[in-house]
Amino acid sequence: MRELCLPVGLNTREIEALDILINTRRRISKGEALYRSGDRFQALFAVRTGFFKTCLLHEDGREQVTGFQMMGELLGMDAISTDSHGCDAIALEDSDVCEIPFDALEQVSAEIPTLQRHFHRTLSREIVRDQGLLMLLGSMRAEERLAAFLLNLSERFHDRGFAKDDFILRMTREDIGSYLGMKLETVSRTFSRFNAEGILSVQGKTIHIQRPEGLKEITSCR
Repeated sequence: MRELCLPVGLNTREIEALDILINTRRRISKGEALYRSGDRFQALFAVRTGFFKTCLLHEDGREQVTGFQMMGELLGMDAISTDSHGCDAIALEDSDVCEIPFDALEQVSAEIPTLQRHFHRTLSREIVRDQGLLMLLGSMRAEERLAAFLLNLSERFHDRGFAKDDFILRMTREDIGSYLGMKLETVSRTFSRFNAEGILSVQGKTIHIQRPEGLKEITSCR
């Protein structure tokens, strides 16, 4: 099912229908845009391999990171209601995506209830993620924001079969700061603090979470 860029749970007939639907794959090199703000909405994109960030460009030229997407996640849902993309999607490393024409997806979803339920769950997950970001920016201190961010990444890697305590950050410290509403200096200082306290081992972009309970205590997650 990984070849279809969609989750398991479909029968043979449904798999065959999806195989016809998802017939375009694209290779996006590091630093290139999958789409830009204002582009016409025609398809969703399922990340097969790689990592993306979505971002907005302010009038003064500043970039605001709005999210990070990894293998098994969808890009482009921001454009469903407006028929045009509201942000840029930039590859943080060489990546592969499956292009899923939205009109065809709607038609097939109506015929395959399992797929329709998955699509609704995916939309709901995006809403919950946005709410989580608002909570991060509105009520948490800097160390709580970074701890929650790292725990979220850890769980997402684990859900995809990777180690949850050892991973590489594909994004820069500047990207993390933009996403969490923190200055670069604050991000670097907080990483150093976590490292000094033995919560993390940080070597460049490589993160080893030595004490997951330490991160959970910081975010008050018991």
